[in-house]
Amino acid sequence: MAKQSDYITPEGAKKLRDELAWLWKEERPRVTQGVSDAAAEGDRSENAEYIYGKKRLREIDRRIRFLTQRLDHLTVVEDPPPATGKVFFGAWIRLETEEGDEVIYRVVGPDETDASKGFISIDSPMGKALLGRNEGDEVPVRRPAGEAVFTVLEVAYQPLS
Repeated sequence: MAKQSDYITPEGAKKLRDELAWLWKEERPRVTQGVSDAAAEGDRSENAEYIYGKKRLREIDRRIRFLTQRLDHLTVVEDPPPATGKVFFGAWIRLETEEGDEVIYRVVGPDETDASKGFISIDSPMGKALLGRNEGDEVPVRRPAGEAVFTVLEVAYQPLS
């Protein structure tokens, strides 16, 4: 597997820290109490609540370990670059497709990728193709659905509407 980029936006880092805090302070204590209550009922070998609770605790602990280690390695990119009109990490990009439709994407780290919001990973074929491009550039992108050409209409470092 290819190594992931270690960049993240401030919003993405906050989301991961919030998830870690929720797991550690709310979800884990709640599940631990449920396991304790189920264990008090007696025979653990046939107690579905106990068995499921222990499994859920392992999942929570695994996610807590992952988030802790991942947050230690991430670099939060706080400030936008001084160059305007050029695509760097964190940029919002308005593109025109070959069909003439407009789409808006944001180049983010792999931990923040969300197609429904238009957040594309810096490691994706589209993210790699867009990096370093300027407004007005035509960008060929090799996608699983085949090659496509996009035109960069606008680059900004705050949300586009």
